[in-house]
Amino acid sequence: MTDPQHPLPTLSVVMPCYNERETIRAIVAQVLAQPFAIELLIVDDGSKDGTRDILAELARDHPQVKVLLQERNQGKGAALRRGFQEATGDVVLVQDADLEYDPSEYGRLLQPIIDGKADVVFGSRFAGESHRVLYFWHSVGNRALTLLSNVATDLNLTDMETCYKVFRREVIQSIALQEDRFGFEPEITAKLAARRGLRIYEVPISYDGRTYEQGKKIGVKDGLRAVYVIAKYGLLTRVRGRS
Repeated sequence: MTDPQHPLPTLSVVMPCYNERETIRAIVAQVLAQPFAIELLIVDDGSKDGTRDILAELARDHPQVKVLLQERNQGKGAALRRGFQEATGDVVLVQDADLEYDPSEYGRLLQPIIDGKADVVFGSRFAGESHRVLYFWHSVGNRALTLLSNVATDLNLTDMETCYKVFRREVIQSIALQEDRFGFEPEITAKLAARRGLRIYEVPISYDGRTYEQGKKIGVKDGLRAVYVIAKYGLLTRVRGRS
């Protein structure tokens, strides 16, 4: 990581946030502790549980933190679009606010880009690292959606639905995104695949999933939407050859 031939990039961490007062302080501390020059863009998607008061305090205490407020709840995809537009770092990384993903793995995620091998990196929960044992059918759903996405895009990912996606900034800012909710995952995957010159890597990550009682927000409706999005952006993009 300290090779002078491969200097560390500046990093824009984009964190969508909705009603995360129980975890937001902890995840911000973990992100800012990483050994990179970081700007943390937290996009609050209309929180109503006091999260915004905590964010105002964090932005006041940490100059690296920039808080962007959505007027109403629009969804993860809409929050990410706004964060991507505001990012100024060399590399842009997506981070959830719920402690399921570990910022100490940023070095692993960025290494293919630092080495000049990749333009985009996906962190895979299914590539051999430790993870919390939770819902069987949720895991089946994730793998099924990844399979459908791979069929549509001709990629061989193991975890299309992962939060941890890392991009060279010019890549993510050049892609027009439309999905407002969790359809962001298959949409961005399809549009990256359509850019045939992009180098996409996948690296293993750990995962400490939440239960629905702890605030997990993805459900069956989001899975059905993902199938539609895969067809809309994956199959159609592949046939038409455009992003």
